[in-house]
Amino acid sequence: MLNHKPAVAVIIPVHNGGEKFKHCLASLAQADPAPLEVIVVVDGGTEDSRRVAEAAGAVVVTTTVQSGPARARNLGARAARGDLLFFIDADVVMAPNAIAQVGAAFEQDSSLAALIGSYDDAPAETNFLSQYRNLFHHYVHQTGNADASTFWGACGAMRREIFIKMGGFNENYRQPCIEDIELGYRLKKEGHRIRLLKTLQVKHLKKWEVISMLKTDFFQRALPWTELILRDRQFVNDLNLKAANRISVASVYALLGASTVAWWWPRLTSIAGFLVLLLVILNAPVYRFFWRQRGLWFALRTIPWHWLYYLYSGLAFVVGGIRYWLCGRRSVPGAE
Repeated sequence: MLNHKPAVAVIIPVHNGGEKFKHCLASLAQADPAPLEVIVVVDGGTEDSRRVAEAAGAVVVTTTVQSGPARARNLGARAARGDLLFFIDADVVMAPNAIAQVGAAFEQDSSLAALIGSYDDAPAETNFLSQYRNLFHHYVHQTGNADASTFWGACGAMRREIFIKMGGFNENYRQPCIEDIELGYRLKKEGHRIRLLKTLQVKHLKKWEVISMLKTDFFQRALPWTELILRDRQFVNDLNLKAANRISVASVYALLGASTVAWWWPRLTSIAGFLVLLLVILNAPVYRFFWRQRGLWFALRTIPWHWLYYLYSGLAFVVGGIRYWLCGRRSVPGAE
């Protein structure tokens, strides 16, 4: 046990936050207890973001050019006085008891280096893709291992001394990417514990559309994550990397191949049918979750999008693997 209650510093990187950023700051004003400090790093954004942050009583750090959330979070951490660094995104809303949960978790477990939360099951945007994407993220975290395999920058806290010792986020990631996952891998490699605190939930305010979702999932998540996995050999059975997910990726490609060939060789139709059944069985828990949350019609509509997710995840693994082996370790930020 610590000799004192750890003080929490909230760190928020923002570019041009708009109304979502205002909602984020407003939720912090309702925190009980209040954090020691709220540090907003305006990463090359407009004066509006700075003025909004200052009006909310935040400590404001600014950069002249946009350099990405990794560097912005590091700048915020250097300015912080708190024992705990609580990183959140500018497009999330915190529950009033979030600060209390973070402080209590570290106070009760002196061996804990970091913790992460999840999105809640009530996304702010009502369009189908926003509901599907955020609910899926909620499901993945809520069914993940309590002994987490990595870190999450949208809602994650870490002991300040450990963050400084680890060198913070890798600033070679210039865009919103997998800088949090990479830091988590380094933490685990050094033997530090990361906890998935499933009761710590934030509401995501982002609206997802087809292009933004595909671009984020493929170029900013799956592709660099593949190269990071190959660099660190981190084939963990957790979150998006569970064995059922890997089998599902292979099954989707087998289904695509069988369905294509079946046009000329109808006997393969039965194999395609078997693969459809296999995919439904493998992913039945998540489809049941969608059904409970939003009804049968919503759950049925998620299936093609879920299988598309497996399709481009598999493609990213192939492309990322080729890029890694052709370019060598230099293709991965932070590689020696």
